[in-house]
Amino acid sequence: MSIIRKRSANQKAYIPTNARDNHYLLAEFPLTDKLIDTFNQQDALHEGKYASVYKHLAKTLFDVSQKFEVANSLFIANDKLARVRYSQEMHQWQTNQQILFYYNPAYHELQKSFYDVEYRAEKITLLFLATGSDIRVNAANFHARISKLLLAFEDALDVGDLSFRLRDHQHLTYDLFSKQKTGVDTKAHKLRTINVRYASQHVELPDSQRQMTYATVNIPVKQHLVSLAEIDHESDDPYNPFYTLVTDAFTVAAKRYNLNNGALIANGLIPIVRKSEYETVSRVGELQMLGYNPDLSPCGFISKWDARSLVDNIQLVFVATKEKQTDVAHAKFLNQIEMAVKLMATELELSPVNDEIIIRFHQHIAYNLDNRNHP
Repeated sequence: MSIIRKRSANQKAYIPTNARDNHYLLAEFPLTDKLIDTFNQQDALHEGKYASVYKHLAKTLFDVSQKFEVANSLFIANDKLARVRYSQEMHQWQTNQQILFYYNPAYHELQKSFYDVEYRAEKITLLFLATGSDIRVNAANFHARISKLLLAFEDALDVGDLSFRLRDHQHLTYDLFSKQKTGVDTKAHKLRTINVRYASQHVELPDSQRQMTYATVNIPVKQHLVSLAEIDHESDDPYNPFYTLVTDAFTVAAKRYNLNNGALIANGLIPIVRKSEYETVSRVGELQMLGYNPDLSPCGFISKWDARSLVDNIQLVFVATKEKQTDVAHAKFLNQIEMAVKLMATELELSPVNDEIIIRFHQHIAYNLDNRNHP
């Protein structure tokens, strides 16, 4: 293969055609005293302290959504983290800190509110779920439509600038071994950055937009995997040898393919990746917060496990550094991840036919939305 052909191939990732697309936007704004004073109806206090405020905001959102033909809009006022996943069945599941939304963008529609009438939220979150069958192709149009919807929502409330923080989340999800299981074909993706993809469709993003690119990998913990290590069930930390074994395979494979930023999470917590000025790792309830600054030198890999208990799934996180966040580097980044995970799977004697290893490739942007910079 010529150097030119090698370079061209490396700039594309070959993703199974049965990969699942998700795209959603979160718009957050603070719940101020002004909003409460404006929409709090004294004669409705018997319904709950903040019932009239939340009802008015939600009704305004749903009315404006109808005008912009947005079928999936959610109003959230309980300060819980919203997470979105693909599912053939639509349902919502709440924990103490999260609301998980499962839906199929090809079929499902939902307008719903989530709040406690006695609880004053720090911020209001508006969640918009993309619909249709060509999610990635139509992402720019959806982003532009939601931006205009938010400004119309602000105008309808007529209380001044709401100080929106707009977050655009997109991810592709697939089984690393789809082809071995089903023979499904693959499709070449360049995985261009969001701002470049949007600009090609005449949707310009502000220079202030912040970008995060990362991938998560889910490895189910089955008995044949655990049996690779010697487990002493009489020990205070019986699973330490097992997690050490997996971590060693993880770090060796990552270094082999020049991946230098990420984590292994095996403590039962949900890894949440955020852009942070400095590298941070902290536990917040049921969440494992991982803060990364792509502009800094890679911080290497961290491992967080609880040696006293066996988790159902081990989760790997790979975060793109600055040079891996350029428009031509995303596909190469994903290819490196796939090769590293395949090497790790070989070391751990995982079966392409019997073991499902789910890769979720994330592209996120965030910026402050106002009348001066909307698409």
